[in-house]
Amino acid sequence: MTYKVFIDGRHGTTGLKIDERLAGRADVEVLTIPEDKRKDPAVKAEYINAADVVFLCLPDAASKESVALLAAGNTRTRFLDASTAHRTNPDWVYGLPELHGQRERLRSSQRIAVPGCHATGFILTIAPLVAAGLVPTDYPLTCTSLTGYSGGGKEMIADYEGQGALPDHMLSPRIYALGLGHKHLPEMQALTGIAHAPVFSPVVGPFAQGMLVSVPLLPRLLSGLTPEAVHAELNRYYADEACVKVMPLGGGDVVEAGFLPATRCNDTNRAELFVFGHAGQILLVARFDNLGKGASGAAIQCMNIALGCDELTGLAV
Repeated sequence: MTYKVFIDGRHGTTGLKIDERLAGRADVEVLTIPEDKRKDPAVKAEYINAADVVFLCLPDAASKESVALLAAGNTRTRFLDASTAHRTNPDWVYGLPELHGQRERLRSSQRIAVPGCHATGFILTIAPLVAAGLVPTDYPLTCTSLTGYSGGGKEMIADYEGQGALPDHMLSPRIYALGLGHKHLPEMQALTGIAHAPVFSPVVGPFAQGMLVSVPLLPRLLSGLTPEAVHAELNRYYADEACVKVMPLGGGDVVEAGFLPATRCNDTNRAELFVFGHAGQILLVARFDNLGKGASGAAIQCMNIALGCDELTGLAV
């Protein structure tokens, strides 16, 4: 069977990567709207309603406008929204199939919200521990996330790649969202079940893609929780998952001369989870491609599940 796919926002970073990952698939026909008709609501409505799958790679408001173009009675077309517009909307299914119960919900949903990149790493590490009672819902969590600049979209990519030698202030990693109100916080809280959003510090580095999301834990505030217990629970939770790999306790030989590079999962849909620490401190780290498991790869994984295809079709792990 051939599925018709429309990428609304095809020329953005996520849209381009989805298009790239769909190229060559015999089971997919990508519908291409004429350039001069991209902003014509009537023409866009035709494409949306002709498609089996619509990827929304748009700003939040534009995403909502596109969803409103679905014809009454159309129960065939499935939306996969890469914006933040619907991630905590109860009428949409959150697109992280590795969370227990989500895969079955994705199979039957017409509306899927693709997770944010920072949120993916936080949720993958913390949700199993909260569910198991190892981390209480009121624990004061913090999170730091280092990402490549491609996560900032076309404008940030142009800032880093379009001006020759970088100015001094862009040569080092830069913390942003200093108002402590990052747009991924609502989903980070909702999908882990914690009572309060974490104190979250995102950092953009002078490299194109790759991601490290780190969350520290203090055993003295967690009834003496050990790195071994955390590692065992993550191993149990993700034992049958192809795209989420729990690495050896302490990182094993994946740690390179004492360093953990951010780029080793690039161009894959793999997320690697690490547990470091000792009796006094624990550090959880999720490593993945912010454009892969953090964006377009996750979207295609969800599409595959929703359409009943092999979950890994078109994806490298």
